[in-house]
Amino acid sequence: MEFDGSVDPVHKNSMRFEPDTRRRCYTLAQMPFFVLAFFFLMIFPHAAAYDPLDPNGNVTIKWDVISWTPDGYVAVVTMSNFQMYRHIMTPGWTLGWAWAKKEVIWSMVGAQTTEQGDCSKFKGGIPHCCKKVPTVVDLLPGVPYNQQIANCCKGGVVASWGQDPASAVSAFQVSVGLAGTTNKTVKLPKNFTLLGPGPGYTCGPAKIVPSTTFLTPDLRRKTQALMTWNVTCTYSQFLARKNPSCCVSFSSFYNDTITPCPSCACGCQTKKTCVQSDSKLLSVVGIHTPKKDNSPLLQCTHHMCPIRVHWHVKLNYKDYWRVKVAITNFNYRLNYTQWTLVAQHPNLNNVTQVFSFDYKPLIPYQAINDTGMFYGMKFYNDLLMEAGPLGNVQSEILLQKDQDTFTFKQGWAFPRKVYFNGDECMLPPPDTYPFLPNSANANAIVLSTLAASVLFLLLAVW
Repeated sequence: MEFDGSVDPVHKNSMRFEPDTRRRCYTLAQMPFFVLAFFFLMIFPHAAAYDPLDPNGNVTIKWDVISWTPDGYVAVVTMSNFQMYRHIMTPGWTLGWAWAKKEVIWSMVGAQTTEQGDCSKFKGGIPHCCKKVPTVVDLLPGVPYNQQIANCCKGGVVASWGQDPASAVSAFQVSVGLAGTTNKTVKLPKNFTLLGPGPGYTCGPAKIVPSTTFLTPDLRRKTQALMTWNVTCTYSQFLARKNPSCCVSFSSFYNDTITPCPSCACGCQTKKTCVQSDSKLLSVVGIHTPKKDNSPLLQCTHHMCPIRVHWHVKLNYKDYWRVKVAITNFNYRLNYTQWTLVAQHPNLNNVTQVFSFDYKPLIPYQAINDTGMFYGMKFYNDLLMEAGPLGNVQSEILLQKDQDTFTFKQGWAFPRKVYFNGDECMLPPPDTYPFLPNSANANAIVLSTLAASVLFLLLAVW
């Protein structure tokens, strides 16, 4: 059985909760600390800005003071995305902070502030920004060369470190006035915020670190920043949105049942604004234009997710087995550039071949190799188009069997976790996974054989 991604079967789940009257009640004072900690972690599993599949992933913002000016300094600000599979997509990053004193920005190269603020007290040269809390965005590609520096002007789009390290950096230069002119008089900015492009990032305080060293173009001399401080920002899916942004469905060659995404997997708040795939509204000019707030225009489905990942167990060989993965976009307003798909499965340590995607194993912990990242090939399928006939990408994966662990029973062939663009997708309940019919048939045969034997013995004795 093949899954072509064109049908979304409706699947409803119901859960019944029964009170357990045998449990004793304890006050908070009587409960041990580790029990309370476990309780809160179970309630808020994504509240902490920590990803178990990318424990060291963060965005580091580094300020390098490269020269002093009569009333301040010139600094190069470098943003490095050290997340393995979460990139900053269009419309790009937005960086903000609060000045510690009465600093102003005289000029910027490679970026700009969104507002100038009140600069009426300046009689001569007018600063680029006089706001106490400036908001900075990247410049768009194609700006004049005198407004560019290295790694700037990409519209705020920053690739993930695991996918493209060379494009995982963004930078700009800023000239700050009314600030200190020595290491002891400069006050570090405070309250950093990062939108990438929406909420989700939490930034720590700026910390002074050893000064950065630079090599001259001829690689024969080292220079050093006059002062350097770092800001670290981490991502939390709980802060980004209250519902998932993707879901997963399953199917297999050994069972005709397709396990769909859970109903309302991504919330049904947009159910009233969704459109049918054959609606005449989709032919209206401008309907596909992205909104400033990135609000989606979703195709009406039972799961109401912008992205669905389908995992199909396709073939079974003697020493290998084959999986087909299809990613479908149900958002009519957004093309996903540089998309990433991360799957956790025990047999990903024996990937033999990936046919239409690029693949990279992720090893967050040295002893465990069960996680892999898939992403599109450049100029081929690295762009996941908006909803419609072209709004999907597909690939097949060939895996070698590990005879010590391999089995198709109890949902082993399906992934434990799936991430799209760094956000964890909702999986179906485990009891709905496609099951092997052989076990039920074998049990029925054994029972019928046993019953026939007993009946034969009773007839013989009688």
